[in-house]
Amino acid sequence: MSAILLVIHLLIALAMIGVILLQKSEGGGLGMSGGGMSGFMTGRSTANLLTRTTAILAACFFVTSIALAFIAGHRSAPRSIIESAPTQTAPAPAAPAEPAAPSVPLSK
Repeated sequence: MSAILLVIHLLIALAMIGVILLQKSEGGGLGMSGGGMSGFMTGRSTANLLTRTTAILAACFFVTSIALAFIAGHRSAPRSIIESAPTQTAPAPAAPAEPAAPSVPLSK
């Protein structure tokens, strides 16, 4: 499921990049003129179509981003150290052996 959603997410991202690059620059800072589609649609209707398409693609991008984050969060839920502790109690360590009594040095 997450692989399919990831592919859809990437396709939306690529489509959004393409639509944004098709839009005409308002500042004209790059020196490019956008008169190539004047016979197909008017400038205003093209701008409205591209703006609406960008908004729809952006909304879809956000939805798929949230869905992917939700799936990733549920897939690898963090486990508590306390919960993962062994349930069996370990045997108590044996009592340390008592040291031997000190020996008295023998005289010569």
